[in-house]
Amino acid sequence: MVKGTERTTDPESACAGDAGASQPRSDPFADRTHLSDPRALRAYAHPTRMELVGLLRREGPLTATRAAELTGESVASCSYHLRMLAKYDLVEQAEGGRGREKPWRATAQFTDWPEHSEDPAVIDASAALNIALAENYFAKMTRALEQRAALPQVWQQAEQYGDVSLYLTAGELTEIGERITELLRPYAARLQAPESRPVDARLVSFLRVAFVRQVEAGGGGTSRIADETDGDTGHKEPPARGGAK
Repeated sequence: MVKGTERTTDPESACAGDAGASQPRSDPFADRTHLSDPRALRAYAHPTRMELVGLLRREGPLTATRAAELTGESVASCSYHLRMLAKYDLVEQAEGGRGREKPWRATAQFTDWPEHSEDPAVIDASAALNIALAENYFAKMTRALEQRAALPQVWQQAEQYGDVSLYLTAGELTEIGERITELLRPYAARLQAPESRPVDARLVSFLRVAFVRQVEAGGGGTSRIADETDGDTGHKEPPARGGAK
């Protein structure tokens, strides 16, 4: 699984994990930066930094001034956050520019980090980053829903908002994740190949969220009350629209 801050992240893009080291170089998901230092994990868990990384991944090399124009942050703020990201190899200075207006570029298209660790500091920092990423996803999805009425009908119908509860083993959930990755792989290749994008393609955030329901996990079994009052909340048919969001 790949965590991306635009995924796609950044993000708009992005799922943590150590998979992918043996993947072929042609795999678009293989272009990633791995974070394992708790300081790097905590440094990345900042909305402005995740936004900057995602911006550089989408738009290519940018100066701090241009990044400020696109994000609404000050130039000084963007410069500071870009330097912090460079400290942990998430961005680097690119060629070109004049004087202090040097452009920056992302070092990879995706970021990943440990799902588990023997180091408590890594566990805590990873958890903080996961929470920050979830909050980032929620904020972006909320803005998308607020502006949804302005989309053409075909795009409103194509968007997916829904969920479904499933009884799965850990192995089955892992297999589902791998199958989704395979489905996304050919489209992810378009991130770095603008010429391959259809003329009517738009940038889409495809969120992948699957977690153990704590009510059932804590109770050690099923719970009819939980299923009846806190079950599938998607407004579309779960089999067609639930799961991958």
